[in-house]
Amino acid sequence: MPGSGFESWLSPYQDRGSLLMHNFPKNRVIKVCYPHVDGDNLINKRTMAAHPQLAQSITARQSSLPRLPSSLSSSRCAGLAVRCTAMLIVNLAYAAPQTEMDDSPLARLSGTIRNLTRHAAPSVVEIVVTSYGNSDDQHGGVSNQISMQRSSGSGVIVDPTGFIMTNAHVVEGALSVKVLTTSTVADGAAARDARIMGIDADSDLALIRIDGKDLPALPFSDSDGVRQGDLVFAIGSPIGLRNSLSMGVVSAPSRAVNDDNPIPYIQTDASINPGNSGGALIDTKGALVGMNAFILSQSGGNEGIGFAIPSNVVRDVYQQLRDKGHVSRGTVGLFVQNITAPMAAGLDLPISRGIVVADVNPGGAGDRAGVQRRDVVLSLDGEAVSTARQFENVIYRRRPGDTLKVVVQRSTSRLEMNLCVEEKPDSSDPLTSLMSPENNLIERLGIVCVEIDKKVAEALPDLRRQYGLIVAAKAPAGQSALIGLQENDVIHAINNQTVTDLALFRKTIDELKPGSPVALQVERNHRLQYVAFEIQ
Repeated sequence: MPGSGFESWLSPYQDRGSLLMHNFPKNRVIKVCYPHVDGDNLINKRTMAAHPQLAQSITARQSSLPRLPSSLSSSRCAGLAVRCTAMLIVNLAYAAPQTEMDDSPLARLSGTIRNLTRHAAPSVVEIVVTSYGNSDDQHGGVSNQISMQRSSGSGVIVDPTGFIMTNAHVVEGALSVKVLTTSTVADGAAARDARIMGIDADSDLALIRIDGKDLPALPFSDSDGVRQGDLVFAIGSPIGLRNSLSMGVVSAPSRAVNDDNPIPYIQTDASINPGNSGGALIDTKGALVGMNAFILSQSGGNEGIGFAIPSNVVRDVYQQLRDKGHVSRGTVGLFVQNITAPMAAGLDLPISRGIVVADVNPGGAGDRAGVQRRDVVLSLDGEAVSTARQFENVIYRRRPGDTLKVVVQRSTSRLEMNLCVEEKPDSSDPLTSLMSPENNLIERLGIVCVEIDKKVAEALPDLRRQYGLIVAAKAPAGQSALIGLQENDVIHAINNQTVTDLALFRKTIDELKPGSPVALQVERNHRLQYVAFEIQ
């Protein structure tokens, strides 16, 4: 009603019409919009009668409200009455007393979750990585230009002295790794520098370390006890949102993602997004039951299908990386397959389901124990095994030197044998056993080298020169991605100076000023060549 005075009369109510009755107990808030017309209260009379305390409070406030101008017609008053009545909102959803709310199952659940996360959240950190990567072009694609990039992920403190487990892909190719803990954020302190202690690409796990003591370490839970439907919580830094919590259930306790990956992942519908990688999946006791690793998604974001590496796998990899810088895995020299109906009939197997030994490596653990082809495997260490995946999962978690009791069915006989787990050979990295991250890393170049001594020279008789350093691996730090060195290159000289000693070579590199030229003479595929670059 422009110009009628209606808006000018109503304006005071627009500012004060929505009143919170603070004299009501908490969680019993009644929100009321209560303009009056010509002295008549428009509050529903039944509401007023049911809540005398509300009626008394409203009556006490009416004297301070402006009166309706006499110039307004009755029809306009009626219109206003309708509008005012529509503004009445009485929320009695929480009419129960506060003491009853505190004792309700939902309130107790909420309090339990708060206590749980208050103790577990400080053990989960944000990891900020600086690395080189391909730049985006102007059309949103990936260009061939290399640029400095920053990314973030999550990690879990597993030891009070600063050891942190995370995913390998979080720190892959890192030039620098920094860690933000809840204490550094609260105190306004700078992020802490972290050192990469070891990486296991097969499990997508890595161990890093920061300086510190008495840090809040998260205990390991036994992931073998996880069951479908268990309540779990994911803590991490999705999209850089530090220390975020989500809740869900275990969708599947042991999920295989492909035939080449033996890890039995924990599947959960707890919200996991980019940046959650390396974060904690905790159980209702506040212990680490898994490490969030990846999601399956058509949109790129969370769709309720997330996967975590079981805590028993994380604990085993952590202990090995901490002890020796790399992970050794076992084998028993057996290849098994799932039994199908045609296979059982064609091979005349004594059992038509389960797994059958398809191959036995000559001289391997299975061969020495007496296992034969066509044996049907019934159990390992007293646990029944019915699929090849289950068999591989058991072997995957055993270390070299462990003993396994295997029961097989051969024709009409049931046989029991002991298998001694052997170290699985790693043909892609034969020099692994000769190095450790602390002793063999040339951090500034981002390479791990093995010094050629008499023993190594005898094992590599085709070398052009029987001295130098073998590039055993590219470390996820330094500038290895830019200098053109490759694995198995042999460094014979630097700037015309012969290289024979690892410690001396590291000292020479560390003393170079940024921008200094470096020319390495390397042997690659039995041919000598130069690799030149400027040191950073």
